[in-house]
Amino acid sequence: MPIFVIHEHHATHLHWDLRLEMQGVLKSWALPKEPAKSKNIKRLAIQTEDHDLSYKDFEGTIPEGMYGAGKVKIWDKGTYILDSKKSEKIVFHLHGKKLKGKYVLLKTKFGKERNKWKYWLFFRA
Repeated sequence: MPIFVIHEHHATHLHWDLRLEMQGVLKSWALPKEPAKSKNIKRLAIQTEDHDLSYKDFEGTIPEGMYGAGKVKIWDKGTYILDSKKSEKIVFHLHGKKLKGKYVLLKTKFGKERNKWKYWLFFRA
């Protein structure tokens, strides 16, 4: 089963990085607020660059002067089951220590960058 990991990232601003294993990489989204464990709470999820699969176990400090400088620790991790994946909506079941259940990533029309929408909503269904 594919894995997911959520990093708590103390960079310029505290945020959480959601990473889903897909197509041999970790597809990544930055969440400005802690991921919601209950339904009816939507979080902004800003799509970022893919990360190498080896990053799934990373914990430590990214040195000053480097992109993403700051302390990184694993907030949650586990496996997931993909229900459906379309260009504007990804539905999956998380099997982690903190997050369990059906979650959705839903693309919004905000944050257009180079003809590509990168702002999503992340929530428990």
